[in-house]
Amino acid sequence: MAKQVFINLAVKDLQKSMSFYSALGFTNNPQFSDDTGKCMVWSENIFVMLLTHEKFSTFATKPIADTKNNVAGLFSLSLDSIDDVNNTMENGLKAGGTEPSELKDYGFMQQRTIEDFDGHTWEIFYMDMSKIPTE
Repeated sequence: MAKQVFINLAVKDLQKSMSFYSALGFTNNPQFSDDTGKCMVWSENIFVMLLTHEKFSTFATKPIADTKNNVAGLFSLSLDSIDDVNNTMENGLKAGGTEPSELKDYGFMQQRTIEDFDGHTWEIFYMDMSKIPTE
């Protein structure tokens, strides 16, 4: 079996969150979704599990972080172009996300930040490997 990444996020409104992540370009896998969790697919091996607070709590050994006021993690998604970054961001903003900071341009990488309804922070970026400094 190929190595896979599953990111589990506690969300307050499962349907609203699923719509937001769909707007970013994730697709739902109904085989691993129910009324307490939605499996959102980014790529063949990368998944985000949106879980109600009740469901998330069954896996957690600590209280759920208040991600509206505290950062619990930074998640990053790479895209194929800066146009893809901008389109993804616009779709996410139209779906109710917020952009807490301005575009960051590092020369070889452009990055924008979006937060979902629960405050989970995503860095959406494009990296041009040919522009990475060699020294």
